[in-house]
Amino acid sequence: MQIGPVFRALMRNKLGVLLIAMQIAFTMTVLVNALYIINQRAANMARPSGLDEANTFHISSVGYGSDYNESVVMDDDLNRIRQLPGVIDATVVNAIPVSSSGSSSGYMTEAGRREMMVPAALYRTDENVFRTLDLQIVAGESFSRGDIIRRASNEDRDVPGVMLTLAMAEALLPDDPMSTVGKTIYAVDDTPLRVIGLVDKLQAPWPNSTFIEQAVLYPEVIIDGSATYLIRTEPGFRDELMVQVEELLAASGHQRILRNNQSFEYTRNETYRIDNLMTSILKVVIATLMFITSLGIIGLAVFSINRRRKQIGTRRALGATRPDILGYFLLENMLISGIGVVAGAALTIAFNMFLVQTFNMPRIDWYYTPLGMLALIILGQLAVIGPARNASLIAPALATRSV
Repeated sequence: MQIGPVFRALMRNKLGVLLIAMQIAFTMTVLVNALYIINQRAANMARPSGLDEANTFHISSVGYGSDYNESVVMDDDLNRIRQLPGVIDATVVNAIPVSSSGSSSGYMTEAGRREMMVPAALYRTDENVFRTLDLQIVAGESFSRGDIIRRASNEDRDVPGVMLTLAMAEALLPDDPMSTVGKTIYAVDDTPLRVIGLVDKLQAPWPNSTFIEQAVLYPEVIIDGSATYLIRTEPGFRDELMVQVEELLAASGHQRILRNNQSFEYTRNETYRIDNLMTSILKVVIATLMFITSLGIIGLAVFSINRRRKQIGTRRALGATRPDILGYFLLENMLISGIGVVAGAALTIAFNMFLVQTFNMPRIDWYYTPLGMLALIILGQLAVIGPARNASLIAPALATRSV
């Protein structure tokens, strides 16, 4: 079947063709960019945090009495918690991974070289963090009890060494990350820090940060009146122990407030709540636009067929078969969809460039655009096949009747 006659027939209804092509282009622009955002968010939410997520929870203790001795209370709390049946281990931390709240700093391999600075989350904790968080040591050694320093927030004391995540080591020394062990790195204020070991993975508190996998662990605990305990349990014990731990700490008699008794899964879900909501909304938008576009294609096809029923009957009388008529309208729709997806490809790229420049979003991968074009063409063919089939059923005798 020749494209020329089909195209000339389309030009008799320029406005309808233009509207449907524009609708396809707009739908494709939204479809491709929305799908990319959905996939990106889904990939972010699926990243492993480095914790035994299903069996971990945390609780915060805030002292308020004048005789409240945080260091003594902390030791007592952790010892009591570890003795509970079902508890694997417990530790004290300054921040919870993927919680949206924590501390960060910059680090360099040479003092004073700010242009070499690499950002990272900063975790202050003790020697029990590795078993509690289920961290795997990939090089060097871990903290020992004698390494742990307890200090006031306004007190400066040098730590004997720090540990890095593997991603942080790769950011500091891309060519040989394992060689960071034993070397000295420098904090933003040029404080020297000796690297004693590497752990495989530990996420930062901020899920949308550019350094989500980069973290530095300090063997120190800040004594400032509040403490956050992170507890890991045997499988199946978490929910029961969340209640037991809170009751245990509440019954200790210390003047304090207990708060934020939450499972890590709850914390993670709360952190990603906006991302989940966004992906749900985008899915609804995509489905709605696809449905509306399908209705538009069907409407144009039905209008075109009704306007040309006598012409179709004449073609049937002159020997056109039903597959010929069906193929004609499928080709007609293919041309309209082709115009729409070509315009849509340009709009998709332009809109993505706008998102990149305005919201610092990553560029879409190259294959999203051709896949979006293919999806809209298939949608158009599926939408028009019903009206096209009805057109192919028009009897040749209709050519002898008046419309």
